[in-house]
Amino acid sequence: MIMSKKEKILYIDDEEMNLKLFVINFSKKYEVITGFSGFDGLNCLELHPDIQVVLSDMKMPYMNGLEFIAKAREKHIDKKYFILTGYDTTEEIKNAIKSKLILKYFSKPFNITEIEAAIDKVI
Repeated sequence: MIMSKKEKILYIDDEEMNLKLFVINFSKKYEVITGFSGFDGLNCLELHPDIQVVLSDMKMPYMNGLEFIAKAREKHIDKKYFILTGYDTTEEIKNAIKSKLILKYFSKPFNITEIEAAIDKVI
């Protein structure tokens, strides 16, 4: 029997509970790689060039989600990027969508079906 390989997705969030919830909810369908910061995210992208989709929390120390994605896109233009936020949509997020830095943003607590549909659409 041949197992189909799961697509790799990366989720970055500075809160451990969010990372655990994300893995629990999405690891049946995808190979989920996680990191605690934008720096972790950049490192994960180097270590796993086959990651197709990147999701990041917006509010994180040192480097917010959009700053991380802007840096990641410099080297990894082929990936699909999304933001998760527990806050209202900001001008910064709206501009990131307009400029195609990110494809979409999701509100926290996240809707599993909505995120899965968006990932499946771009993979």
